[in-house]
Amino acid sequence: METKIIDGKKIKEEILEKVKKKISELSFQPIFCDVLVGNDPASVQYVQMKARNAESVGIKFQDVNFPESINTEELIFEIKKLNKIKNMCGLIIQLPLPLHLDKQKILDSVDSEIDVDCLGNIASEKFYKGDFDLGFPTALACINILDSLNLELKDKKIVILGQGDLVGKPVNALLRFSNLNIETITRITPDKEIIIKNADIIISAMGNGQYIKGDMIKNGVVIIDAGTSESTGSIVGDVDFESVKNIASFISPVPGGVGPVTVAMLLQNVFLVAKNKNNDK
Repeated sequence: METKIIDGKKIKEEILEKVKKKISELSFQPIFCDVLVGNDPASVQYVQMKARNAESVGIKFQDVNFPESINTEELIFEIKKLNKIKNMCGLIIQLPLPLHLDKQKILDSVDSEIDVDCLGNIASEKFYKGDFDLGFPTALACINILDSLNLELKDKKIVILGQGDLVGKPVNALLRFSNLNIETITRITPDKEIIIKNADIIISAMGNGQYIKGDMIKNGVVIIDAGTSESTGSIVGDVDFESVKNIASFISPVPGGVGPVTVAMLLQNVFLVAKNKNNDK
């Protein structure tokens, strides 16, 4: 079997083309801000990439960078000022934050209406109640990729590896909202090898580099790899790509799979906030 590689960059471009058109129809230019604390090279690169993508669809990017020495109270004070900027339609905090800062307190200081990462408690609670316009971007990316394959999911056994706050847990919720047959694997799940072997669809977000090997999966399985780890200076996913590539029917690669689509879903969230503001004007 020849595995079809899911092209996350192509899916991203398709989503952003639609977002760009919709943004051009608004009566104002939305603003998006990614708050960076310190100058971690990977974080700086990620913020710059989001800035480029935002500007490519007509969203104004607000560049905000604070020194690593800032304390929690000072940072919250600054975030509350950013919340009030006219036409601010998306405000996120670039993670990880320096260890001396109170991460959840800072995330909760983002106004829930513009919390396009859904990491504050108010936006997160709304999401898990099923009463939401905005969702966790990486979880939305996984579902979008799955939808793009046009599979009949009703009778499929879907296995989610990992229950992290950013991917595993919200993916689980989104699939449950659709009444699909899912099973979740964590570190303490018994018989996980059997569950993985019987899966029709695997969505993996463990951050356990190249854990899933070809002999662990059945022929024709669909794999969406949302895990990232560093291995000898490069980024790898949860799946050992080489050993599964002639067994799985579809696989999203790392990099180039879930990552690009996550950026597109983040900017789609920014548009949704802008659309609501536009309707209120």
